[in-house]
Amino acid sequence: MTQKLTNQRPKIALFEPDIPQNTAAIIRTCACLGAKLEIIKPCGFLISDKRFKRVVMDYMNPNEIQFYESSDDFFKSKENQRIVLMTTKASVSYTSFKFSKNDTILFGRESSGVPNKVHKIVKNRLKIPMKKNMRSLNIATSVAIILAESLKQTKFI
Repeated sequence: MTQKLTNQRPKIALFEPDIPQNTAAIIRTCACLGAKLEIIKPCGFLISDKRFKRVVMDYMNPNEIQFYESSDDFFKSKENQRIVLMTTKASVSYTSFKFSKNDTILFGRESSGVPNKVHKIVKNRLKIPMKKNMRSLNIATSVAIILAESLKQTKFI
């Protein structure tokens, strides 16, 4: 299925990602589903890392990835735009949230999530409900679940 891409589409933002294989898998997911990817530096790996290259293969299109030098730069660029933070600390399920076409969906660092200052900045915080005593899903899996729901709700798929 081919779709026309516009500026009005969901964006996936990664806060200081630290596992190259996960970031590469997310790049592939975004490429295949037509979402823009935004990466907030610093990353815990180099783009030249062979683990990254093995997973990303030929799916990495630099024109579809926006890098930010810091979270301050990211949040400045998002003034008057809606950011949705995915976090295990949220009380609202993604299934009860109404996504918009131009949302930026923010995912925290694999090892530590996002700092408290980000929790305070972002109004919309969602979770993926899980069985009790489970810590978290893999971030690439979480991105796929949330991106698919966002695309479904906004009629991109």
